[in-house]
Amino acid sequence: MVSKILLSTILFSISFSFSAVTENLPIINSNEIFKPVIAQNGMIASDNRFATQAGLMILNEGGNAVDAAVTIGFTMAVTYPRAGNIGGGGFMLIYLADSEEVIAIDYREKAPKSATRNMFLDVNGDVNIEKSRHSYLSAGVPGTVAGLSLALEKYGTFPLYKVIEPAIEYAEEGITVDFELRNSLESVRKSMKKSTDAYNTFYKKNGESYNLGEKVIQENLAWSLKQIKKNGKDAFYKGKIAKKIVEDMKENEGLITLDDLASYKPIIREPVYGTYRGYGIYSMPPPSSGGVHLIQMLNILENYPLNKLGHNNSKSIHLMVETMKFAYADRSKYLGDSDFVSVPINQITSKEYAKTLIKKIDLEKATPSSEIIPGDPLNCCGGNDTTHFSVADKWGNMVSNTYTINFSYGSKIMAKGTGILLNNEMDDFSAKPGIPNAYGLIGGEFNAIEPEKRMLSSMTPTIVLKDRKPFLATGSPGGSKIITTVLQIIINVVDHGMNIASATSSPRFHHQLLPDILILEKGFSVDTVNILENKGHKIEFGRAMGSTQSIMKIGNYYYGYSDPRRTGGLTKGY
Repeated sequence: MVSKILLSTILFSISFSFSAVTENLPIINSNEIFKPVIAQNGMIASDNRFATQAGLMILNEGGNAVDAAVTIGFTMAVTYPRAGNIGGGGFMLIYLADSEEVIAIDYREKAPKSATRNMFLDVNGDVNIEKSRHSYLSAGVPGTVAGLSLALEKYGTFPLYKVIEPAIEYAEEGITVDFELRNSLESVRKSMKKSTDAYNTFYKKNGESYNLGEKVIQENLAWSLKQIKKNGKDAFYKGKIAKKIVEDMKENEGLITLDDLASYKPIIREPVYGTYRGYGIYSMPPPSSGGVHLIQMLNILENYPLNKLGHNNSKSIHLMVETMKFAYADRSKYLGDSDFVSVPINQITSKEYAKTLIKKIDLEKATPSSEIIPGDPLNCCGGNDTTHFSVADKWGNMVSNTYTINFSYGSKIMAKGTGILLNNEMDDFSAKPGIPNAYGLIGGEFNAIEPEKRMLSSMTPTIVLKDRKPFLATGSPGGSKIITTVLQIIINVVDHGMNIASATSSPRFHHQLLPDILILEKGFSVDTVNILENKGHKIEFGRAMGSTQSIMKIGNYYYGYSDPRRTGGLTKGY
């Protein structure tokens, strides 16, 4: 029997070949090729099958979507170590069926109190990327444990000791090595050697890799999870785990102190909100840039008949790419932690401001990035590794959660004696205005390093409502490509009428202003590419973009799909 993972990979390749039709031929209805998972009582879509199964167990036992989401968050710290974490941070969006409201929980990492503006600059004033990406200095104060705990306390129904148990079992009994885990560990072997604890955890005593089917046991991480089970979040921020992290920081010139950990607090924020063709769009506010610019781009695109232009047709691609450029230009100037700087959220997400940008879009010619500057919303109007999961329960609650430790396996440094991989999120600040970070994103003074400030993010967990009821929960990893990936999921569903499997599997594209390059996945027709080049687009073919985990609600049924771009994901319902 062909496994779901293998079948998804095959179908993904088929979608690429079927999409390679000429510009003037009718587009094949991919809804007939891709079939979503269907369930009635609840559903989970995540990047990791073990986490999906753990969360589904909680739903089956009567837990709600938040209970299951917290279970998944802790479990993925063990079973999906390249991105799942308790040493990083993220954003959670929750739709509460009883009150019909959407809640945003910001548990993004913060800069330590002793962080300084120029801490990553060398004597010549240049950015030292070893310090900003691969050292103890690169770690922000983690928020995951506090964020998941807050969500559970306020909106869950199960106790922490119950939802954390699957993670402890996987840490103690071991996770089975599959192709995804083996390949990801091979890619970071050299850089992980600098951390003795990390290297001894993920490789054998003789330095060899674990073989397929063998198990990786994480004893120190099991200890940390048991501390959290016993003493709650205080174990991480004030107790034995905190002391181990701080001791390791002191020994390696890191900045995080006991005071930094003890004073960390997640924040419940008001989601950013917009409308698109009658649908309500809820997403994350700053320090995420994702929600603001997702709504900004939808506001622009709402003025064009994308369904008539055609899916992945040169006309629709050109229009969306030009829209992306203007959004990323504004991101470079106006976005940062709104607790520290005044971010013009309402202006950027207004439909009036979108109309001023429409006037700058040439439908026949690509505007060079060098000619695009941030707009003026103030005067117009009155992360590479990350993972996402979506959860829906039988009561109609939904959770859309994206969290990260930044690069794959974060800084590759494991805090001694804890089993916890440290994030390298400090690289998401603008170490020097105008200098791109690891994802090529340009930042300005709004995202400069300041003590206790949250670094800007592209994570875009999103919930879409139809007739005030949940219609779609989606999100993705992918660094700077997250925002455009989520945009294309929504466009594929709303404008092109695709089911969630087809919307997920369709080839993607991305532009972020700088560098001035349109990146395409494989699968676009030669004619489409030629037309885009004739319009002035500089095209490169890149690797697969993102890994969306999405759930749709249509009538009384949930329809979900795990992106085949990454193996190991699983969507399952009951």
